[in-house]
Amino acid sequence: MDREQEEMQFLGLFGIYKEAFKIMYSWRRLLGQISLVLILPLSVIFLVHMEVSEVLLSKIVHNEIVLDDTRAGSPTYNKVSDVLSSEWTTYWLFKAAYFTILLILSLLSTSAVVYTIACIYTGREVDFKKVMSVVPKVWRRLMATFLCSYLFFFVYHILAFVVLVICILGFGSTKAFFSISVVLIILFLVGFVYLTIVWQLASVVTVLEDTYGFGAMIKSKALIQGKMGVTALVFLKLNFSFAIIQGLFENLVVHGASLGIVSRVGFGVLCSLLLFNLFLFGLVVQTVLYFVCKSYHHENIDKSALSDHLEVYLGEYVPLKARDVQLEQYHV
Repeated sequence: MDREQEEMQFLGLFGIYKEAFKIMYSWRRLLGQISLVLILPLSVIFLVHMEVSEVLLSKIVHNEIVLDDTRAGSPTYNKVSDVLSSEWTTYWLFKAAYFTILLILSLLSTSAVVYTIACIYTGREVDFKKVMSVVPKVWRRLMATFLCSYLFFFVYHILAFVVLVICILGFGSTKAFFSISVVLIILFLVGFVYLTIVWQLASVVTVLEDTYGFGAMIKSKALIQGKMGVTALVFLKLNFSFAIIQGLFENLVVHGASLGIVSRVGFGVLCSLLLFNLFLFGLVVQTVLYFVCKSYHHENIDKSALSDHLEVYLGEYVPLKARDVQLEQYHV
C-alpha cells in the first residue's frame, strides 16, 4: 500500500476495492501461494460439503419414507430403522468434521492474509515461508476472538427468541401482529449484520494488536463508528457475491444431474475458483478497511513499530503492544 495513512480515511467503497485489487495484483505470487495452500482447500471443502450433505440427506429422507410405510416391529422395519440411525450418525459426524476443518482453515487463512498485508503496509520483506511460520501461532488468538463472537451470537439469538415468544403471546391474535413481526425481523437482520461486521474486523484487530477476545470485539466496535456505511456496503456486497456463487453451485452441480457429469464437474471447478478468489478478496478488503478506520479516527500507526512486532522472535509471535499501535492521534 503506497498511500499515506492520513489519506486512507477518505477512501470510500470503490477506493477500498481499488486498493485491495492493487495489492492482490502487485503481490499475486505470494497471495497465490497462500491461496493454494489455505484458501482453495477452504473453498473446495465448503462446496463439497454441499454435495455430500445433499446425498446423505436424500438417503435419510428416502429411508424415513420407507419406515413410515412399513409395519412397526417387523424385520424390515427394524432393519430400516437401524440403517436410518447409522445414516443420521454419519451425517452428524460429517457435519462436525466439516465445521471443525472449515473453522481451522478460516482462521489460518485470516492469519496468513492479514499478516501479509500488514507486512506489505510496513514495507517489510515477506515471503511464503515466513508467513506460514507465523500463522500457526496467530490463529490461537483468533480462536479466542471467534469463541467470544460465537457467545455474542448465541446470546443474541436467545434474546431474539425471547422477544419473538413475547410478541406471539402479546400480539399473536391481533391485526398488528404481522406489522410487528416484519419490524422485528428487520431489526434482527440489522443486528445480525452489525455483529458480523464487528466480528470480521475484530479478527484483523486480533492479528495486528495486543488485544483479542472480548477486547478485540470492543475495539472493532469503536473502529467502525463513523464508517458504518462503507463497512456495511462492503459486507453486503461480499455476502451477496457469496450467495450468488453458492446458488450457482447448488443449482448447476448439486441439483444439476440433467446437465451431465462433464458439465457438472466444469461448473464445480468454476465455482471453486470464483469462491476462493472471493475469499481472498474479502480478507484483503477487511485488512484495508482496518487501516481506513484507523485513519478515520486519527490513529496513526507507527510503521516501524508495527514492522518490529510482526517479526518472529525466538520462534514466537509477538503481538503489538497498545502503546505501539494504539497510536498517537494526529490532527488534520
